[in-house]
Amino acid sequence: MMKNNPKNKIYPAALTIAGSDSGGGAGIQADLRTFNAFGVYGCTAVTAVTSQNPKRVTRIDPIAAEGVSAQIDAVMDAVAIRHAKSGMLFSAEIVEAVADAVKRHKLPLVLDPVMVSTSGSVLLEQSAIEALKKELLPLAEWITPNLPEAELLLGRKLCSERDCLDAARECHEKWGASILLKSGHAPAGKFADDFVCREGQLYRLRSRRLPERGCSHGTGCTLSAAITAALALEMPWKNALCEAKAFVLGSMEEFVEIGRGVTAMYPPVEDRIDQVRLEKVSAGR
Repeated sequence: MMKNNPKNKIYPAALTIAGSDSGGGAGIQADLRTFNAFGVYGCTAVTAVTSQNPKRVTRIDPIAAEGVSAQIDAVMDAVAIRHAKSGMLFSAEIVEAVADAVKRHKLPLVLDPVMVSTSGSVLLEQSAIEALKKELLPLAEWITPNLPEAELLLGRKLCSERDCLDAARECHEKWGASILLKSGHAPAGKFADDFVCREGQLYRLRSRRLPERGCSHGTGCTLSAAITAALALEMPWKNALCEAKAFVLGSMEEFVEIGRGVTAMYPPVEDRIDQVRLEKVSAGR
């Protein structure tokens, strides 16, 4: 039975350009799981094969930049990709290859600047950071750094909500993309606030903060994949952000135990969109 509508409209498809996570919690595996949960057909371009589990990364084997380009070209040759996302890119050569492919195929891109894993492993070589800033960030439609990544991109510490709002605006002005700055690495509080800058306007994306349950591995990948899937479904951007935030919230609440004492987020059954709020923030606040 075909899942397309009666008019035989082409089924929505998205592309993830990222590393493979053998433990299944982040990277390509998390992205495909998220695409599927949203009802979006997922395609991939693998940038590196990582040997890891939710606790640690033990090995990284990058794919040749030419191989990454070939994967993207093969997908684009046959599949009507509506939106793409990038995650772990690892090297300057891969960053440059992805940038060339994004320009070549005019891909709308959600860029998650994955630099360091939750366990502390370096996922982007130092030389690749400058290539990312120069070659790929200016091509993105959305950029979704977490606090440590934003600090690396801007070269300063972010210690307060005002710092984060200013950083979101600076990233927006510097690279032209819409920014979602994630605050999951901030000290625990009542709310999990992310900070958005789009078309010069600042917003706060808010949900309640959950107690630490050890299942935060892959939250950034899942959030950017959810945004990508929502945009591939042609949701307005505000709806896309709220749906993505609600999906991550639900995935963390409805976690699964995948080993003795090892938990992982998992696509939720219940919809929590009513627990997410996007509000405009005045420039002076």
